[in-house]
Amino acid sequence: MKKKDSEMNFNSEYNDTFRQSLENPHNMPRETIALETLARYSGSKVEDFQQFILLSNFHFYMEQFAERFDVPITSGNVMHVAHCPEEKISIIDYRVGAPMGALVIDVLSYLKPQVIMMLGLCGGLHRSQQVGDFLIPVAAIRDEGVSKHYMPQQVPSLPAFMVQQYISQELIERQLKFRTGVIHTTDYRMWEFDEAFRERLKREKATAIDMECSAMFTAGFSHKVPVGALMLVSDLPTRADGVKTEKSSKSVFERFAKTHFDCGIQALDKMRKAVVDSGINFRRFDF
Repeated sequence: MKKKDSEMNFNSEYNDTFRQSLENPHNMPRETIALETLARYSGSKVEDFQQFILLSNFHFYMEQFAERFDVPITSGNVMHVAHCPEEKISIIDYRVGAPMGALVIDVLSYLKPQVIMMLGLCGGLHRSQQVGDFLIPVAAIRDEGVSKHYMPQQVPSLPAFMVQQYISQELIERQLKFRTGVIHTTDYRMWEFDEAFRERLKREKATAIDMECSAMFTAGFSHKVPVGALMLVSDLPTRADGVKTEKSSKSVFERFAKTHFDCGIQALDKMRKAVVDSGINFRRFDF
């Protein structure tokens, strides 16, 4: 047990190499630049990051994490973070959008985490969906500009199957309503008012729409990092009365966000125990 726990932390040799690289900025490899960026953007020491990482772009989740585990929230130039070494979980509020989603996966990849899990909000596109439902994406449509820099455009954007499996098991145990399906990721923020875009969504038959999933899944696949996501339907943007407003957004957080957060924490806890107790390796890639 102790050996496996120690394997999930940075070793002293790795930390020494990182510090030495920072002392010689003219000869920095990509890894050093990435980790220095993570430290600067988060305001947190690299060695404080844990092997199981939650991502969100809403401060509510940071507050829930800090309250549950009685840990401080640290802020850097861009991100907010909190760490719980006892549970081996870190949480990051990385802000919003596909470029930031890809960047956070990119820089975290050099920590070689066991699992990265996104707790995100999405717009429901299927007629059966209601606000408060959950979606477990099985794939993402790459309608954003950043993922092409990580993988050729013809490569599908897929989450890590085993991560999604553990998430689905948690929802099933809680008897919560959820769907699986394809999520359309776009960097087009005001698409709701573009009729041509809306028609394209209908032809695609995507289940939901968001702004980060495909960038995260693709960056994760490129860097051999297991990335999964549990999405909460926060609005129904193709319906006449379904576009998100300040009032409706507040209602979603009040009614559903705590359950969303709890599911993410418990699913990660199950994954952590699978690594420690059963030796499961979520980082197993075949390429």
